[in-house]
Amino acid sequence: MSGRPPAPAPGKSRRLLVVEDEKSLAVTLSDRLLAEGYAVEVRATGEAALEAVAASSFDLVLLDVMLPGMDGFGVCMELRRRGFDLPVLMLTARAEVREKILGLKLGADDYLGKPFDMLELLARVEALLRRRPSAPQSRESFTFGDVTVDLRSAVVTRGGEPVPLSTLEYRLLGCFLQHRGEVLSRERLLDEVWGYDSSVFSRTVDVHVATLRQKIEANPSRPAFVVTVHRLGYRFDG
Repeated sequence: MSGRPPAPAPGKSRRLLVVEDEKSLAVTLSDRLLAEGYAVEVRATGEAALEAVAASSFDLVLLDVMLPGMDGFGVCMELRRRGFDLPVLMLTARAEVREKILGLKLGADDYLGKPFDMLELLARVEALLRRRPSAPQSRESFTFGDVTVDLRSAVVTRGGEPVPLSTLEYRLLGCFLQHRGEVLSRERLLDEVWGYDSSVFSRTVDVHVATLRQKIEANPSRPAFVVTVHRLGYRFDG
């Protein structure tokens, strides 16, 4: 089995934004991604990255954490605050678990420590790009508590006010809606929502469940909808 993920089909090139201030690494990433069939733009600062996203459409951002001026955490937080839900893959030399959790809490979809294997990065990119908001097809909307999910427009409201969900938070909620009442293990959620094996970083699920609860639960510390099933995973009771 080849270790390289399939390149996008001709005419279906995805647009990626690489945000990296280390010139040699930016060139290496750009050249390899171009060779894989992606359209690539590169920015060296967080401020320039935000301007690029506001001015054009991208399918994914590869975002270095250690940037001059606004760092990657700040960029990610600002992207989500402005309502941009495109996938964000953070790249950093910081390998501590607390740094990973911080990035995920701020809205990153995945996290890869430097130095990294290029094939692993390509696999992560492909996994993020091929996942789209999952939702039940047999219904057009769901309501639980004061939360409504409109599947036609992919809009979530709570008490009539829009709820800003990241791409992965929406896909996670969609997965729960598809399997309401069913206990879902972290491994299964990683496979269905993220698209890779649980050995990558199983804490990812817990972090995203926690942020989702903050947005849809009246009391996140005592959730009524996304319920923890001890040692087994999570169950959606909405």
